[in-house]
Amino acid sequence: MKQALIIIDIQNDFCPGGPMAVHEGDMTVPVANRYAREFRARGEYVLALQDWHPANHGSFASVSGEPVYTLGELNGLAQIWWPDHGIQGSAGAELHPGLDRNLIDAVFHKGQDVDVDSYSAFFDNGHRRKTELDSWLQARGITHLVMLGIATDYCVKYSVLDALELGYQVTVVKEGCRGVNLSPEDSEIAFAQMKAQGAVLI
Repeated sequence: MKQALIIIDIQNDFCPGGPMAVHEGDMTVPVANRYAREFRARGEYVLALQDWHPANHGSFASVSGEPVYTLGELNGLAQIWWPDHGIQGSAGAELHPGLDRNLIDAVFHKGQDVDVDSYSAFFDNGHRRKTELDSWLQARGITHLVMLGIATDYCVKYSVLDALELGYQVTVVKEGCRGVNLSPEDSEIAFAQMKAQGAVLI
């Protein structure tokens, strides 16, 4: 069994002080570092994901002209209008400074296409294009993924569900996840959905 740790979107914009700050988002950092140290000590890969949007990304409320956190449609797909976040090259898009970069083997970007959002580490929301992550993992014979990060109810959930659909065995580290929770129960619902599809929650 070859496995990798996948750290999802632990970026400044999603942590306290950011425009899309998730409650206790920075609490994911020490958990990610602890797991990363354990993986590297075993000679296993540690990978990180970043939301990496152009400044005029179609999912932004500032672009759509709609109120933030309301629901609309972007190119035929349901879309929540988000505050500007994860803008390529910005300080907010950087990985949280508390994350130990020396433990991270590779960083993958998602959300670069202006016309479609991309919650998952593997696909855009329309499953029209893949990121480079799956081919990278396949080339190294990795079959098991341990996943954590931000946000439980969006990017973590869709990354986990896509990983399962692609045939990976997936473990989700609950203490290393925090959610947006537009509705208070969204993260718990997301964990239940991941488990129902075959993820192991620890």
